[in-house]
Parts: sequence; structure tokens; C-alpha cells
Amino acid sequence: MFKYETDSRKVKPGQTFVAIKGYTVDGHDFIDKAIQNGASAVIAGHEVDCSVPVTVVDDPAKYYQELLVKEYSHEFDKLKLIGITGTNGKTTSAWLAYQMLNLLGKKAAYIGTLGFYCGDYVEVLPNTSPEILTTYKLLEKAMELGCEYVVMEVSNFALDLKRIEGLKFIAGAFTNLSEDHLDYHKTMENYMNCKLKLTEYIKKDGVLCVNMDDPVSEKFKERFENTKTFGFGDYDYSIIDDDIHPDHTDINFKVYGTDYKVTTNLTSKFNVYNYFTMFSMLHEIGFSCEDLIEKTKDLKAPKGRCETYKVKDGFAVVDYAHTPDAVLKVVTAYKELAKGRIITVVGCGGDRDPMKRPIMGEIASEYSDYVIFTNDNPRTEDSNKIMEDIIAGVKKDNYEVCLDRREAIKKALDMIKKDDIVLLLGKGHENYQILGHEKIHLDDSEEVLKYNENN
Repeated sequence: MFKYETDSRKVKPGQTFVAIKGYTVDGHDFIDKAIQNGASAVIAGHEVDCSVPVTVVDDPAKYYQELLVKEYSHEFDKLKLIGITGTNGKTTSAWLAYQMLNLLGKKAAYIGTLGFYCGDYVEVLPNTSPEILTTYKLLEKAMELGCEYVVMEVSNFALDLKRIEGLKFIAGAFTNLSEDHLDYHKTMENYMNCKLKLTEYIKKDGVLCVNMDDPVSEKFKERFENTKTFGFGDYDYSIIDDDIHPDHTDINFKVYGTDYKVTTNLTSKFNVYNYFTMFSMLHEIGFSCEDLIEKTKDLKAPKGRCETYKVKDGFAVVDYAHTPDAVLKVVTAYKELAKGRIITVVGCGGDRDPMKRPIMGEIASEYSDYVIFTNDNPRTEDSNKIMEDIIAGVKKDNYEVCLDRREAIKKALDMIKKDDIVLLLGKGHENYQILGHEKIHLDDSEEVLKYNENN
């Protein structure tokens, strides 16, 4: 058991409660509750009157983070950690690596957007990269469950807020960089520099694999000596060509000059990159190309990542694409595959980067045959204001607005004619929608399944 706890509800007798002032909640307001639950000491940002010893520091979050690293990080040296960063592709790449390791007979865990997975053990997580104490607890759980490997998505917040401090990866990867989180980072340069921090967490004898079709990869190569490259070009892992079908992809490629072929159950160009993010890392840490290729037939896309359903005489695809670059990649990928129309249902989250909204509106309208703009997670922001921002970028009249997401999904599915593809974008694996401060149940995949049952 860890000595420290930041959630008063989870405090156990003998632990030290760390009172952290967050964006919406101040831990100092819950000190009495923590003591009631058994806290024997408190770390706080100012003097407090309570019945247990109090250590007052300027920055409780930073102070206890340093204590955690000093006292516990060495316990995870036995784990082989793999970390993946980038704007898009982290989840699928990490999920593929997690699956592949297990298929190869290695016990592995996954930490990321989908939650914490280790075999049949699953935990839902609040963030792609959880707060440092939660991360440490999950790594401890992975060790209890007998894991040798842990594959982690490493978000910009994990890097900027040092949520992975004290950890060292045997392998890392960079997928790509496109506009996102500028409400936090302000500039793309700041965002890029944040992602580059991944190199500081890779062991000196570890390896970094980068997608050379993204120009930022050059920056990673400058930062880390043992960098391996993949992409459509003359690289360590050279993708020669791909033949993409609605239900599989055939790929010809070279690894250090040797020719290989593989067929994956994944579809679309961006999943080719996700596959090689996984493939390059695992080959570099010792797994043979032949074994990786042989097990590829058993890989599946994670929930909410290009999940495809047959609907009437067409298809519905549920995907998490929620950035301009991701929306562009998904819509154009299916545009190439579609024999019929592309009908897209998409929105933008509230209380988040407003700069990307008109860009996403323009992309969805430009590359789709028809668009239904709807709510994503409006949170506390006015849905009409979000929609105004989105529509500001639209240059065509091939759209309508339907704020009720359930109704928007049904409208789109009703429109399907032979060979049409409906893209339900933005929510992916999420089974909720945030309206104000309330979470309501809403799962795009469930809505498609219900539609099929009733039609």
C-alpha cells in the first residue's frame, strides 16, 4: 500500500493525505473527511487546523510527486515498459502492442484511453494518462497479476504534468503530430516540445520508433540516438505498398532491406501506420518478423476505432476521431473505399480547444457527401455556440444540424442506401455524453445495434 493518497474517499488508516488544489476541487476542503477515514498526517499548501500532523509546502502536488518517485519508482524496474505518444494513433497502436505481446505468450497490461487491461481484469480510467499515483497503483497491480510488459499511451498531459515521472521505457514510439490541445499549449511549437519529452523517459539502451512521414520525427531523431524509422519511403521499416479493402489490408514491406508481406484485419491508411508503430517496436525489442506476421491474423481493432457494422445495404463505422487531422484521415480513407456516399455525423467537445472547430467543420463538409453536425460532449458550454464555431468553417451546403446525438445517428442510418457508409465520429469507445456537469449514457455502437434490431 502506498503511504500517500490524494482522494479523501480512498484514504486508509495510516496514510498521509495530500491536499491538492485542482482546477475545480480543492483538496484542503476534504482534510477532515480524510482524517475521519484514517489519515495519520496531511501534506498541505497552507496552515490548517486539524488533529493530525501537517506538513506545509509551497506545492503539495510537486512535493508528494517527488516523494512517490523517490520511494516507489524503483519497484517498477522489473517491468518492461513501452510508451507511445502522438496526437492520433496512440490507442490503436498501444492496443495492438498489448494484444500482440499476449498472443506471443508474454503477459502484458495496457494503460490508456480504453482503461487498464490485463487479461480479464479491467479498470475504467478518468484520463488517457492518469495522475501519477493512479499510474503507480496500476503498475503495482500489473506486477501483482504477473505482467512482464506494460504498454502505455503517453499523452501530452502525462509529459507536461510529469504523470510518468520516475518511469523508464525499454521502447517508445511517436505516431504523428497535428493540431490539438492548443487551448492548453497555445502554440504548435509548445505542443511539439511537450511530445519530445518522451525521449527523456526512454532507457539509454532502449529504442525509439518514429513515423518518418510526419516531419516532427526529425526532431525526435535529433533527441534520441537509437531511433528507428518507419513509413512510406526508404526507412528501417519501409512500407512498399498497401491494398486496402473494407474488411482487411494487404501490405508489402521491407525490414532492413528484407521483403515481407502481411494481411491485417484492420482497414485504412492510418491503421497501416498504427500497425507499424507496433511492429517496429516489438521487433526492436526482440520478437521476430515471422512471429509478428503469423500472429497478425488474430489482432483486432480496439472498441471505437473503426468499428464497422453492416446496416441495411451499407455500413456504419464508429470511430473516436475528434481532431481535424483524425477526421480528415478517417473521412478520406473511407471515401476511397466507398462505392456509395459518405455520410458523416460529427461534433466538437465543449470547454475545449475552440480553434479546431471551424477546421473540423470544413473538413467534414468538404470530404463527405453529407454531414449531420451534432453534439459531442458539450460539457458546460452552450451547444449553439459550439455549433456556430463549427459552421463558421463550412463552405458547402451539404449539411444539417441536429443537436440531439441519438436523433442525429438515427437520421444518418435512415439515409443509408446501397453501399453508403455512415461515419459516427468523435465518441468512439465512450459510452456516455457529458451535458453540463452530468454524464448520461450514450454509446454510438449501441445505437447502431439498436437500430439494426428495430429495422
